Amino acid sequence: MPFKSKAQRRKFAHLLVEGQITDKQYEEWNRSTGRKDLPERLHRKATSRTKSTGSPKKSTGSRKKTAPRKKAAPRKTRAKAKRKSAR
Repeated sequence: MPFKSKAQRRKFAHLLVEGQITDKQYEEWNRSTGRKDLPERLHRKATSRTKSTGSPKKSTGSRKKTAPRKKAAPRKTRAKAKRKSAR
C-alpha cells in the first residue's frame, strides 16, 4: 500500500526508528509509493466551529456601502385608536 502524503511517510519512519514496525514493512510501503510527488498533508486540519473570543475581522471594503435606513414611525396600537374614536 503506497504512502498518501509526506507526513504519513515521516510518521512511518518514526515508527520504524521506535521499533513499532519492521524494516520490511516500511520498505514495502516505500517501494509501492515509488517516485510520486506527494502532498505535504492529505487533509486540512479540522478547525473548531465555536465562536472565537478574538477581535472581529475588519471589513475589506469590497462590499457596496448603502445609506443608513430610516427609522419607521411608531405604530398606533388598537387601544389608542379605540380611545380616540370613543371621545
